[in-house]
Amino acid sequence: MDQNTIKAVAAHFAFCGTLANIKELTAGNINVTYRLTYTKDGLPHQYIIQRINTAAFKDPVSLMDNVGKVTGHIRASYQDDGINPDRRVLTFVPCDNGTLLYQDAEGGAWRAYHYVDGVTAYDQIESADLFREAGRGFGEFQTRLADFPAAELVETIPGFHNTAWRFGVFLKAVEEDAAGRVADVEKDIEFFKEREALAHAIVSKLNDSDLLPLRVTHNDTKLNNVLIDNETGKALCVIDLDTVMPGSSLYDYGDAVRYGACTAAEDEPDTSKIDFDMTLFKAFTDGFVSATAGHLTDTEIRLLPLGIKVITYELAMRFMTDYLNGDVYFKIKYAEHNLVRARSQMRLLEVVEEKYGEMCDYIEKMMER
Repeated sequence: MDQNTIKAVAAHFAFCGTLANIKELTAGNINVTYRLTYTKDGLPHQYIIQRINTAAFKDPVSLMDNVGKVTGHIRASYQDDGINPDRRVLTFVPCDNGTLLYQDAEGGAWRAYHYVDGVTAYDQIESADLFREAGRGFGEFQTRLADFPAAELVETIPGFHNTAWRFGVFLKAVEEDAAGRVADVEKDIEFFKEREALAHAIVSKLNDSDLLPLRVTHNDTKLNNVLIDNETGKALCVIDLDTVMPGSSLYDYGDAVRYGACTAAEDEPDTSKIDFDMTLFKAFTDGFVSATAGHLTDTEIRLLPLGIKVITYELAMRFMTDYLNGDVYFKIKYAEHNLVRARSQMRLLEVVEEKYGEMCDYIEKMMER
């Protein structure tokens, strides 16, 4: 995108000073992102400006309404505790229509926020301590939003973690056999049918607030969505809030540990390399549970390992569904990429099942402390 376009969009936001530099950031996979540097009285002021991917997020107005409510609540929570919130929650910049969203004449949806300096978003888990701190960061996110009425938020991706619904979509893909692949993966299909109970394990409990209260969930709890302070090594701020929706705390915990504690890539073709690192499981769990103490229910904490099973099952099933449908959703690098992904996650689920009792025992011992 040319810089004149960025300058024209930036003119609609209440930035401080005169625009001095525009730099595109290419780390993200969904939105188009730029870092803008403004100067005033010789001092730099840095901002992030993003064009929201409206193919992925079809209702950017509701998305930014969610984001505004959540960040406002977190900011007030820190202020109530006498803590400066400026580097602990994203600070969005209003535009000239008085909202946090600017929509250009071509239908582009834009938002902007203050750049957080002196932090690192890690792409790789370099130590158990780092993963523990990520757990604490996502746990802090849960804690600050524990009293937020999650039902007020809109589902930016409807049915995202409705595993029961996704199981129905999977069965439909098997029945229709659009790509003519069912005959070659009958054993894989049976794998999912045998574990159908997992599809209902969280969804059914969410209907009972005494079992699993409806929470604000992030829904993309990978390591690089927690900013780590360069000086202290502590988690400061959770970012990438596009998928903030109502859900279960088990979703966020489960997805983070599923991805972080796996010993191989998400699309590892050699399933013998796939294992589940209990040291990393314990590290993230320590951080997450310590940060949510007194805010999650005892039932939620005891069920945390269930989140790992359900999310692993769900993702494996989504990859298999897309393979059966002819690879229409996930980007692939080769013909059987989605099948490889599915089998990788299926193997991970088997390992998680083997270690599930050990995980539950660890959680129980934590609760006895």
